This record gives sequence, C-alpha cells and structure tokens, in this order.
Amino acid sequence: MKTTFHMQDGDGFYEQLLDAHEGLTKEQSDLLNARLIIVLANQVGDAKVLKECIATAKLGSDSN
Repeated sequence: MKTTFHMQDGDGFYEQLLDAHEGLTKEQSDLLNARLIIVLANQVGDAKVLKECIATAKLGSDSN
C-alpha cells in the first residue's frame, strides 16, 4: 500500500468528486460512493492491498 501522496491533481479529483455529488440526495450520494469504491477497488485488484487500505481508512475514522 502506498503511504505517500501519489495522486496526480488531487485538487482536480476532489473537485470532480464534489461535482458528481451535486444535487444528489444522501441516499444517492452514498450509492455513488459505494459504486466508486468498487470501481477503484477493481483498479487496485490486490486483496492484500485493499485490506490494508480498509484498515488505514478505519483508523482515520477514529479521529472523527
């Protein structure tokens, strides 16, 4: 799992993500997020890396 910033144009991606959610209900937004997670997980493809990503994301949610 990559732990250093690796994304090209992170601000652009964030803006696209916000735009994709514009006008959606909470339910539609949650469904979009779920679909996006599946599409991105398919791009990663490595079950071990995905497991590490889930664990890392879960740790990050403890601070919320």
